[in-house]
Amino acid sequence: MSTAKFNQWLNSDGTENFKCRAWVNFNGTGTVAIRASGNVSSITDNGTGDYTVNFTSALSDANYAMAQSVGGGWSGFLNIGIVTAATGSCRIKTFRAPDESYRDTEIDTVMFFR
Repeated sequence: MSTAKFNQWLNSDGTENFKCRAWVNFNGTGTVAIRASGNVSSITDNGTGDYTVNFTSALSDANYAMAQSVGGGWSGFLNIGIVTAATGSCRIKTFRAPDESYRDTEIDTVMFFR
């Protein structure tokens, strides 16, 4: 990574400044719809519980961290997992534990940090 690129992630005191680079709140049932977002241009519905989050501006690399929450009408423990991380998008799946069946969920929030 170039020094100039790295320096954009530094605070004035020289400490690293990692930020949320993209986030989205979307409805994953029926016709997938974004409620609100930052640096997310669209969501692609790839099938039941399978979505691609498309970034408006690509991230610097695919080594980002993702945080998530899922909810809306399903009983049991729900998860979102990264399937494929890329600089311009991230494919995720929502599934229910313990049977790991994929589910469309009403409330999906996903944040990407780097």
